[in-house]
Amino acid sequence: MKKFGRFLAVAMAATMCLCGFASCKKSGEKAYRIGMSGPLTGGAALYGQAVKNAAEMAIEEINAAGGLNGVKFELIALDDEHDPTKVSTNFATMIDKGIHVSLGCVTTKPALEFKELAKEENLFFLTPSASGDAVPDGKNGFQMCFADSNQGKVAAVDYVNASFKGQTIGALYRSDDDYSKGIFNKFKENLDSSITLKAATFTGDKPTSMESQVSQLKDCKFIFLPIYYDPAILFMTQAKGQVADDAIYYGCDGLDGIDSVVGFDIKTVPQEVSMLSHFNSKATEGKAKEFIDKYTAKFGKETLNQFGASAYDCVYAIYDAMKAAGDRINVDMSASDICKVLSAEFTGDFTFSGVTGTNIKWNSQGFVEKQAVRYTIKQADKK
Repeated sequence: MKKFGRFLAVAMAATMCLCGFASCKKSGEKAYRIGMSGPLTGGAALYGQAVKNAAEMAIEEINAAGGLNGVKFELIALDDEHDPTKVSTNFATMIDKGIHVSLGCVTTKPALEFKELAKEENLFFLTPSASGDAVPDGKNGFQMCFADSNQGKVAAVDYVNASFKGQTIGALYRSDDDYSKGIFNKFKENLDSSITLKAATFTGDKPTSMESQVSQLKDCKFIFLPIYYDPAILFMTQAKGQVADDAIYYGCDGLDGIDSVVGFDIKTVPQEVSMLSHFNSKATEGKAKEFIDKYTAKFGKETLNQFGASAYDCVYAIYDAMKAAGDRINVDMSASDICKVLSAEFTGDFTFSGVTGTNIKWNSQGFVEKQAVRYTIKQADKK
């Protein structure tokens, strides 16, 4: 059944190519092709567009510098709308176009489907942002982002435990989402025993009301939000006048970009809004500042977030690992053979320094090892 589904998807992809599909290349033109599947439309499009934009920018820079031994790179970017059911078709299209490596998927649920398909083909992927603990395996799947368990643990151990001992704090998470639930569970597991946790939940991508959740958490001076920005905006909006103005909203990477959402002004939220991140979009120096300047000049500020920064680093990390491999990698090799070489590099002594960190390494399970920081998106209003 899988083979039949893939054959059908490839046939569809071929039809799209004949109709002028943008990523089609002339037969025989050699390039290292990097595939990605992400939400280029829909509710999570801010993330997918950031990844696509930043990956394209990195590839343009690499190609302008001569590529890898004269061979240029190309991005095959496909829209999955944050829908796992669209991944198999996208994957077949990528294979049909001859990709060598991939950025996998942008979000976790589609990435879990992608992982199984990539395992069958032995395709190397380094995802910038699919943070589920089950996404990497250290064989062909790796993460540039922090895993959910890491985010939940760091949020508790490095910040909350030291600041809120003996207090009651709140958390809002989506109970039917692996990303949100995974971070929350690890956060709860690592909380100091003196801290009391009130938890409110919701289900679905697009809740229409948060009134019940606001009622449950309105007395908390700290509210943990391991959720995406759309439901977070709904909660913050309906919490005005009920949650104390000096409370703190604290999220993880899903909150990134909340200050760029069209139709929502973060300045209307009186509380502090912070998040755990490995990228400061307001950096004033170093590689992060260079990236910010180049990205905003090319694409504007609306999609400037850590998803894009991670994608930029993904492309350069793959490029650097290929360079480190020397003559063990060439453009005529199969994706499976390239995967063997790159996986050995990433689980070996290879280190990478980029926009989202320095001396970045990966462990044998494919999880990234780098420093996380608390980043304030908006300060609390002054009284």
